[in-house]
Amino acid sequence: MSRVTNRPPSDATLRRLERASGSLATQAVARMDEDLPWFRAMPADQRSWVTLVAQAGIASLVEWCRSPGRPPRLTGEVFGAAPRELVRAVALKQTVDLIKVTVEVVEERVASVAAPGEEEDLRLAVLQFSREVAFATAHVYASFAESRGAWDARLEALVVDALVRGERSDELSGRAAALGWAAGTLALVVVGATPSGVDDPHGPVRRTARGLRCDVLVGVHAEQLVVVLGGTGDLEVVAERISDEFGDGPVVTGPVVDGLGRAAVSAAAALAGLRAARAWPEAPRPVAADALLAERALDGDPLARAALQEQVAAPLRSAGGGVLETVQAVLNSGGNLEASARAIFVHPNTVRYRLKRAAELTGLSATDPRGSWTLQVALVLAALDRDRSLWH
Repeated sequence: MSRVTNRPPSDATLRRLERASGSLATQAVARMDEDLPWFRAMPADQRSWVTLVAQAGIASLVEWCRSPGRPPRLTGEVFGAAPRELVRAVALKQTVDLIKVTVEVVEERVASVAAPGEEEDLRLAVLQFSREVAFATAHVYASFAESRGAWDARLEALVVDALVRGERSDELSGRAAALGWAAGTLALVVVGATPSGVDDPHGPVRRTARGLRCDVLVGVHAEQLVVVLGGTGDLEVVAERISDEFGDGPVVTGPVVDGLGRAAVSAAAALAGLRAARAWPEAPRPVAADALLAERALDGDPLARAALQEQVAAPLRSAGGGVLETVQAVLNSGGNLEASARAIFVHPNTVRYRLKRAAELTGLSATDPRGSWTLQVALVLAALDRDRSLWH
């Protein structure tokens, strides 16, 4: 029965191990190909990286055995051949499987590689070395995760900042794709105050959004928390769920747009809505930016003014049949249908019919407080624009 010792392998054993290192690496890769289906599916260049690392690992075993007392520098020695590429291509669990296979192959060849009587010495050295390699592997992946996390945070901040500044380009989609953003999805921007007393306002928003299977980018712009949601589901429902993660005050959602390349449109509307939301203290939370068109237009938002013209004033002018006249009469009478009917000499049922037609065209009801307010602002601004055009 062989006795286990703590002696390092002799020079004779190490020379034999050196000579066999090439064939051992080849056998290890062949075993990986046989036992690991995901390894077989890897592209040729990535398989070659693994081969390089296996060869470097066995060569490092020889050097480690020659100086067992020296501090291990295995991160550079073993993974120096292809650290970044390997970490990107192979998950940590898969790398552990690769190390396990390589160690098993070396252990199986101990009897033929070691000098007579030194089989247990070499076997023990392999086991100790495999532990050191495991620690080195963890260090490589931890370092990569830390640097990748810092890079992702900077890239995410750049994307969100570009949207806030109104940038619209295909580059945004490419940058977001590097952060795991799915291509061809809808997008929606949500803005509100950054929560006070929270060290990381990004975390709760991310967890909530991802729990709802939604892509998400989060940034802090000045004192505002800006969230970009993406996916194929109901983004407005997700926005309602994450609104609890904002600070005090209004939370405004921009319109849903087709892809991240147009998310700047949603961001512009949401930010304009947030600036104007103080004019509607009873607004729901979150509130859609389109529900604040009147306040936004009065606050000087040209997009809101154009939207009121296009979506409200123009359809009413084009409707004919007394629709515009009836809406104006109802607004002037404070919503009294009978008084409106008398003012324009029609039956009250005619007023109701025309108001229904106006609601179909604009989505606004002249008898609803918010609807009548928005209609009134839209028509006043349209009249001012028309008068201004006459003067010029």
